[in-house]
Amino acid sequence: MRTYTGGCHCGRVRYEVTADLARVSECNCSICTQKAYLHLIVPRDRFRLLAGEAELASYRFGTMTARHLFWNVRCLDGVDLVTLAPRPFDGRHWEASIGTLEV
Repeated sequence: MRTYTGGCHCGRVRYEVTADLARVSECNCSICTQKAYLHLIVPRDRFRLLAGEAELASYRFGTMTARHLFWNVRCLDGVDLVTLAPRPFDGRHWEASIGTLEV
């Protein structure tokens, strides 16, 4: 486990997260596929927003089942994405798959 910093392209949102990148997952739902999100779910106490709270928005996908505040592993500073081995997550069938996610 290591602490990383990251943020959005414009720099208004910055965060710090303590995580194990071996737990990265790649979801096949429509938004994650289109945006190329790589997920890493972490407990709240291991994520710290440093700047940009007013810039955040929550997202509810088609079925309105899940509410997300996304952060993308691709936005971490200094991480070589080629070294990651994302685990697949079946987000197209969210309700049936949610139990397979690890925090």
